[in-house]
Amino acid sequence: MISPFFRKKDAKEQQHDPGAEPMVPQASPEGGSAESDLAVAVEDSLSSTPFMANKSNLDKKSLDLVFAVEQMIQARQHAEINIYELQDRLNHSSGHIERLSRDLKNLNKVIEEREKSILEFEQKLIEKNLKVDQVIEDYRELQSTLSSEIDELKSVIDLEQQKYASLVQTHNEANAEKMKKINEMEERIGRLEVENSHVKQKYENVRQEKAYLSNMISDFTSRMSIPIGQNKNNRND
Repeated sequence: MISPFFRKKDAKEQQHDPGAEPMVPQASPEGGSAESDLAVAVEDSLSSTPFMANKSNLDKKSLDLVFAVEQMIQARQHAEINIYELQDRLNHSSGHIERLSRDLKNLNKVIEEREKSILEFEQKLIEKNLKVDQVIEDYRELQSTLSSEIDELKSVIDLEQQKYASLVQTHNEANAEKMKKINEMEERIGRLEVENSHVKQKYENVRQEKAYLSNMISDFTSRMSIPIGQNKNNRND
């Protein structure tokens, strides 16, 4: 059987070669490979004998048979050429498919490595997120603890400030009382100094009077102890 591809190809060849003989339709090879074997045998016999050179001596049936055999030979040649071309295309396609398979395998390997790297990165990211969550939780607990401690310290500071204010007030009152007592003492000391100066003056006056009186008594006593004659002499002297 001649494929449509070869029919079109033969039709084009006949258009280019007007002297070529028209193609005779072939029968369908439903009877197996016997017809192909017959065509091969006829081709060998025709190529080995000078039968093809003498077509003018043949009758119409023989010519039809010769034409049919020639068509079968041409179809077989075209089929072989087509098979060779298809085989080349198949080989090329097989090589290309093999290369694509290798590329696909390499690509799958790269994808697996990338997926492995992505999984590792995801695992590291999960671990880092867990650490971050733990740090955030610790920070919240620390913040809560510090807030409680700060509140307690504020209460203690307020209490200490109240105590300090009370102590300052007590200190100020004590200073005021102390200054009051100091002023009173200074005033008293001033009065005592004045009184002391008066007493000293009186004492000095009394001492002078006592010394004067003592001298007078001593003089009187000394005079009274001397005899009268001596007193007269003394008076004359």
